[in-house]
Amino acid sequence: MTQEHHEHISSVYDSELEKLGKLLAQMGGLAETQLDAAMDAVVRRDGEAALAIKDKDRDIDALEKETEALVLRMLALRQPVANDLRLVVSTLKTASDLERVGDYAKNIAKRASVLAQLPAAPSTAVIGRLGRLVQQLLKDVLDAYLQRDMAKATAVWEADAEVDALYTAVFRELLTYMMEDARNITACTHLLFIAKNLERIGDHSTNIAETLRFMISGQPFEERRPKDDASNYAIVEPKGG
Repeated sequence: MTQEHHEHISSVYDSELEKLGKLLAQMGGLAETQLDAAMDAVVRRDGEAALAIKDKDRDIDALEKETEALVLRMLALRQPVANDLRLVVSTLKTASDLERVGDYAKNIAKRASVLAQLPAAPSTAVIGRLGRLVQQLLKDVLDAYLQRDMAKATAVWEADAEVDALYTAVFRELLTYMMEDARNITACTHLLFIAKNLERIGDHSTNIAETLRFMISGQPFEERRPKDDASNYAIVEPKGG
């Protein structure tokens, strides 16, 4: 192989790595926007905005497929090793997490469109608090990923217990409203699903933090992810698509 040919291959490889980063940044931006818009629709009881959000989920799905295709091509043709291999594999894992975040945001929007047609629930303030925490964690972990900021990623990972604790508080508060007045049951049930979707987005944010740790150091976090003991109330939710 001539030096010129080697430099050409290296240049193409570098451009592919750069494209992977851009695709992931684009996915992250869309996922963040979708979540913000979905929570805004919940809080403002805006059914039309909620319906508009669902269509945009296809953009995230398309970006994930493009990322997956590029990763598979690079693994087959470039055979990356060491740091580059971790970067390529981590990109694939993170793209999958972001696609799921998009699905959960879409599910939240579906619930928001139904809630907008029902009498106002006793309180959406507690859902708003959980939403703001999860929105901040998603933003922070995406910033950490793009900046390779391990300290910020670790802070997101450690905040998982806080999300679980707040989810538990939301769950208990909504159950109380449902027991106090049967007329609250329908709206509060939708809010429970929204809360569970938010809790799962929090989990995917901590997944991304774990992936970043692996990408940078080749090592997982030394301890198991902190979890709040009372968080695992069962709510069956439809699989997003």
